[in-house]
Amino acid sequence: MLSLRQKLLYPLGMKKIIRIWDLPIRLFHWLLVLCIAGSLISINLGGNAIQWHAYFGYSVLTLLIFRIIWGFIGSTHARFASFMPSRESILNYLQGKSPRFLGHNPIGALSVFALLFALSVQVVTGLFVDDEIAFQGPLAKYVSNSVVSFLSQIHEGNQGVIYILITIHIAAIWYYNKFKGENLIKPMISGDKEIDPSEEAKYLPADLGRASKDGALQRGLALLLLSVIAVTVGYFISR
Repeated sequence: MLSLRQKLLYPLGMKKIIRIWDLPIRLFHWLLVLCIAGSLISINLGGNAIQWHAYFGYSVLTLLIFRIIWGFIGSTHARFASFMPSRESILNYLQGKSPRFLGHNPIGALSVFALLFALSVQVVTGLFVDDEIAFQGPLAKYVSNSVVSFLSQIHEGNQGVIYILITIHIAAIWYYNKFKGENLIKPMISGDKEIDPSEEAKYLPADLGRASKDGALQRGLALLLLSVIAVTVGYFISR
C-alpha cells in the first residue's frame, strides 16, 4: 500500500525517475560494445583486416583508460566506490537479504571488474604481439622475442575468458528481464531508472537520494579527458 505522502508525490501511478548512468558512461558502454564486436569480427576475417583489429584494440585501450579514471572522478554511480563489492554484501545478496540497488548489485559489480580486467589484459598484451606476417604491436620491438611469445600466448588464450564473461553478461541481462522484470538495457540508453513508489521501501533511503550528476560541466570534463587520452594513446602507438 502507498502512503499518503507517496500518493501525493506520485499521483496516478507516476513513477519516480532517478538519473543513474551519466552520458559519458552510456557512451563508454556502447562504444565499447561496438569496438569489441569490431575487434572480434576483424580478427576472424584475417588478412588485411588485422589492421582494423589493431585500430579497434587501440580504441578499447583508450576507452578503458577513460573508464578507470572516470571510476574515481565521475558521477555517483559511475564511481567504483559506489559499487565495490565486499564479501558480506555478496553473501547477503545471494541469500536475498540485501536491499535493491540503483546501480550495480554486488554480483554485477564482480562481473564489471572481471570484464574490465580481462579487456585490460587483452589490450595491453596486444601491444606486444608480433605474428611476423601482417602485424607487429607498437611495443613489441622494445622487448625480447621470448617476452613477445609469452604475451602473445596470453593474448590468444585470454580471448576465451572474454567470450565467457560476455556470455555471462548477456545471460544476466536476459535473466533479470525474464524472471525479475527488470530491464537493464533501458537505463543504459536513457540514463534513468524508473522506480514504482510502492517499491521504494526495498531500496536504501540514502541510495534513492544519490542521483548521478549529468550536466554540461560533467559531460565537458568527460570529453576533455577522453580527448587527452586518445591523443596520448595515438602518440605512443605511432612512435
